[in-house]
Amino acid sequence: MIKKKITNEEIGFWIVTIIVLIVVLGPLLWIYLTAFKSASDIFSGSLSKQILFTPTLENFKRLFTEYPFFASLFNTIIISVVSTILVMVISLPAAYSFARWDTGGGHLLFVTISTRMFPGVVAALPFFLLFRNIGLLDTHIGLILLHMYFNVSFATFLLYGFFKDVPVELEQAALIDGYGRIDILRRIVFPLVLPGIAITSAFCMIWSWNEFLFAFLFTRDIARPMTVLISSFWGSIEVQYGTMAAGVAIAILPILIVAWVMQRYIIRGLTFGAVKG
Repeated sequence: MIKKKITNEEIGFWIVTIIVLIVVLGPLLWIYLTAFKSASDIFSGSLSKQILFTPTLENFKRLFTEYPFFASLFNTIIISVVSTILVMVISLPAAYSFARWDTGGGHLLFVTISTRMFPGVVAALPFFLLFRNIGLLDTHIGLILLHMYFNVSFATFLLYGFFKDVPVELEQAALIDGYGRIDILRRIVFPLVLPGIAITSAFCMIWSWNEFLFAFLFTRDIARPMTVLISSFWGSIEVQYGTMAAGVAIAILPILIVAWVMQRYIIRGLTFGAVKG
């Protein structure tokens, strides 16, 4: 039996892979370890107690009983899911129109994506004054509109590239065969760009789920999402690391599950149009 000799390239590949895994998964693993630690274990200076400890559910019990965690989780779900759906409803026809008919001669597309060319904090004060006057502060509708404002431009620009990669000859052939424009979109175009739709939806969902600045400025109690609630565990006198870690451990689970379920479409979306011919 001939043993395969390990090359230096393979050794380097595995070293880099291990380093990347440690950098990416290390903080995630540490969060879940901290969520099950007692306060004495968290603040212990002993390395052995940081790794080998007696698990406890006290942090989760405190999170569920002393704080409105489930209300904040519900707010996050409503805001992120509804805003993502509305963004896709608007962005899909807009991106298709820009890709196929060059609507606005390119100027309208530039205006659309220009909303992502400046820091979000620049728009905070105008939106705050507007929402205060029309009564949208601390409401789900207010945050949904804000997330749509920033995500529509991003989703339109991303989907524009996916639609441009679909050969126009396919649609022309379908028109000759008697298909209407709606049928062409439903049966030909949308199935081809489904990976792009999936990855765009995932990006919008993740951004909306993790958004903090506008949630912090525009909510108080009624529409407060998880990001703002978790940040409240960091006070000027005490930092509740255990409770904070428990909240983060639960907050990231839905996104991890969504990414795991949609990974096949996300990978196809990232490589869409990379190989032609």
